[in-house]
Amino acid sequence: MGMVRAAWFLLLLALLAAADARRQKGGETACDKGWECSGSRFCCNETITDYFKAYQFEELFAKRNNSLAHAAGFWDYKAFITAAALYEPRGFGTTGGREMSMKEVAAFLGHVSAKTSCGYSLADGGSLAWGLCYNHEMSPSQSYCDDSNELYRCAEGVEYYGRGALPVYWNYNYGIVGKGIKQDLLNHPELLEQNATLAFEAAIWRWMTPMKRKQPSAHDAFVGNWKPTKKDTLSKRYPGFGATMNILYGDAICGKGSIDNMNGIISHYQHYLDLMGVGAQHSGDNLDCADQVPFNPSSKSPDS
Repeated sequence: MGMVRAAWFLLLLALLAAADARRQKGGETACDKGWECSGSRFCCNETITDYFKAYQFEELFAKRNNSLAHAAGFWDYKAFITAAALYEPRGFGTTGGREMSMKEVAAFLGHVSAKTSCGYSLADGGSLAWGLCYNHEMSPSQSYCDDSNELYRCAEGVEYYGRGALPVYWNYNYGIVGKGIKQDLLNHPELLEQNATLAFEAAIWRWMTPMKRKQPSAHDAFVGNWKPTKKDTLSKRYPGFGATMNILYGDAICGKGSIDNMNGIISHYQHYLDLMGVGAQHSGDNLDCADQVPFNPSSKSPDS
């Protein structure tokens, strides 16, 4: 009887080893780091809290709670980390080793800071210290309601001005992003200026999600998952930080030469690389989108 049990035990070990080998060969080994990351091979890498701490968040957004900031008291480290944890299993901040992970967080937050900043050259601490100053557009220039969109119709009495960490504009974008994060943003866009975690979640969803099929997400373009087609290379679109601007903003920023708005976003990214200890010299290739043909040319603002 003992020999039978031993044989079964050895057989079981062999089956488990074979199954493990198959999972590793397919790149599907799952790891579990508790609440922050589980059920994904990306969780085998460092998670964002391993290399990006609360004090660093404070350094990056040094003036966000200043009395002059319009959203003082709204944004915090916990909200960012809680939102980021939802996307770490998909590779956000957990792809390509420690340096690439840190660079991706710096890139994402560089975009966020540039889009929510109230800094200027003579401001206390300099123009790059005032990220997360806003959580919504202060003086909307238009209603941002597109009545022609039948899928995401404007709700009566609702305004679709810019809100969030990567500001969302227009009814159809609120509908798309809301569907992505499972929130009724079409009827309740105000959630993005009431809940900082949702505001970060919407921004990270946008970072991780392609605008159209057969196009890269900002994440894939940045970490090197995207392989440009011949059409892309002829359009001067290559992996790197520049492509993330093309994906997020299109012809509002890209294909216009070396304009201030584009250079400001790059400056925030590089500044954050320095503050996080990576160094601006490691910004990567294809840093700008000055000569890139936009992925999705539009007469409307492509900002999501």
